[in-house]
Amino acid sequence: MLAVVTGATSGIGEAIATRLAREATVVLVGRDDDRLREARGRITKAVPQADLVLEKADLALGKEVRDLAERLPMPDVVVSNAAVITNLDDRTAEDRQTLLATNHLAPYLLLRLLAAKSRKARFVIVGADPVALARVPVDLDDLESRHLTTPDPDLTPFAAYGRTKNMNAMFAYALARRLDTITVNVAHPGIIAGTRLGRNARGALKELGDRLARTSPGPDVGADTPCWLATSSEVDGQTGGCYVDRRKVPTADHTTDPARCDRLWRESAHLVGLSEHQERRSR
Repeated sequence: MLAVVTGATSGIGEAIATRLAREATVVLVGRDDDRLREARGRITKAVPQADLVLEKADLALGKEVRDLAERLPMPDVVVSNAAVITNLDDRTAEDRQTLLATNHLAPYLLLRLLAAKSRKARFVIVGADPVALARVPVDLDDLESRHLTTPDPDLTPFAAYGRTKNMNAMFAYALARRLDTITVNVAHPGIIAGTRLGRNARGALKELGDRLARTSPGPDVGADTPCWLATSSEVDGQTGGCYVDRRKVPTADHTTDPARCDRLWRESAHLVGLSEHQERRSR
């Protein structure tokens, strides 16, 4: 089995890669060569027989996502885990908002490209708490959340991050409807300490993150549901769902409405330069 894990150099992504390394060849995707090598060392220490492949790619850049998809062989499992919380003004070298590009456009582009060349496979997108996300619907006229306001400006990047996590769910549902031999599901890992999501936080957001970290479990707990979706026979053939603690749960109506999901699909296709039509794979 070949498994691809993005954001695999720390936190939940590294924990997912470590678990999967016990039964699969794992491709670790990260932005930095040194961090990739360090993660390989830690995973190999935990799983001496691990068969690991390192792939450097900055997923905020569409060109690097395309190049990565071209290099990768046909995977059996893809876990899309990479995510950031950044200032809304942070932009990439391709003049995309870093938050939107990393958290939504990257998995949209990567999974669509891999789906076009994959056989039977499982795609798992690491999402966020569907209950909390119900309060931050995606504004389809403002994908960069430029008009989003919060009581404390320090919390605005977190609310915008929540919108991108809702985009992940909407994309997963739309992709699942378009594929025949690949399952697509979302996993909420829980509130987890030891991730690097809050590394750029400040003010009220940093205080919130520090408080949650003191009482939250570590990354290995967060890896459980994504890895279960990636490998368990219990969910063989199950697609288009959101799972928390290995249980399928509903998400807000604004994430499941087919018209909204399809509009996000079209807008995203335009932004990444893909056709609106996803190639289907027959069983």
